[in-house]
Amino acid sequence: MQGQAVRDLVIVGGGPGGLTAGIYAMRAALDAVLVEKGVAGGQMNNTDIVENWPGTESITGAELSAAMAAHAAAYGLPVMSREVVEVEPGLDYHTVRLDNGDEVRALAVILATGGRPRQLGVPGENENYGRGVSYCAVCDGFFFRDRTVVVVGGGDAALEEALFLAKIARKVHIVHRRDAFRAGKILQQRVAETPKIAVHWNRIVTEIVADDTGVTGVRLQDTQEGGSEELAAEGVFIFIGFAPNNALVPAGVRMNTAGFVITDERCATSVDGVFAVGDLREKYVKQIVTAAADGCVAAQAAAHYVEEKKSGR
Repeated sequence: MQGQAVRDLVIVGGGPGGLTAGIYAMRAALDAVLVEKGVAGGQMNNTDIVENWPGTESITGAELSAAMAAHAAAYGLPVMSREVVEVEPGLDYHTVRLDNGDEVRALAVILATGGRPRQLGVPGENENYGRGVSYCAVCDGFFFRDRTVVVVGGGDAALEEALFLAKIARKVHIVHRRDAFRAGKILQQRVAETPKIAVHWNRIVTEIVADDTGVTGVRLQDTQEGGSEELAAEGVFIFIGFAPNNALVPAGVRMNTAGFVITDERCATSVDGVFAVGDLREKYVKQIVTAAADGCVAAQAAAHYVEEKKSGR
């Protein structure tokens, strides 16, 4: 590897944050490359309809992914279709190792590896994703207008999403495995005061039931008595937490107790020249638009860092 060129920037991950970072990196005339093991767009490709991307009333996730990828390509962003297996920080440059044994060296790295909703891990969950099973009420709640839905969870996110769905759905059933919510008191009070919401305490979902048209209900088990029952519903919204894809986060990068990377307002981590964007970093709202905003910020911060690095400041 002696004499290998050192790029300005490597972007790890090709979701909305990574692609936007790529666009701004090219606009800043950086020698940059994006590495993505899957399809450009990341989780956007799994979203049926996106109706909250500013300027576009309705677009499929796949179409938005393709549009972002085409935009980045128009700026000449190089894309490597490989899997990153390790990111090793260094004093002079950082090393990104690929699954084929190759290495890419760069002065700066933007981690855009995203995250994933925690799953229940029950029969019918994966099979009916997009057919009644969802992990985002803001994204998919509109499709369940005047229908009956189930919300699984007991934290702030679950109650916030249940209250949102109550404005749309005919009936909202909250299923919680304990006898008390973990959410804030104000949210609990609002749920208690909303007639459309019914709470099923000490229950866990053991199966998501469906037919050819999609979800028809959930099978519940009583955690206290052990009995079971079936609850009819046309949608199941699961909010039991969100897991960051942090396996590639190098040692020395600060993370919170949930595994999300802690950054400053420039999306910079605790390691010089390493930035984190999108669902990987600790933030208040996880949406396509905020991931894209992170990508913009991180790319410009990386450009500034690279300039200072090259000038020896």
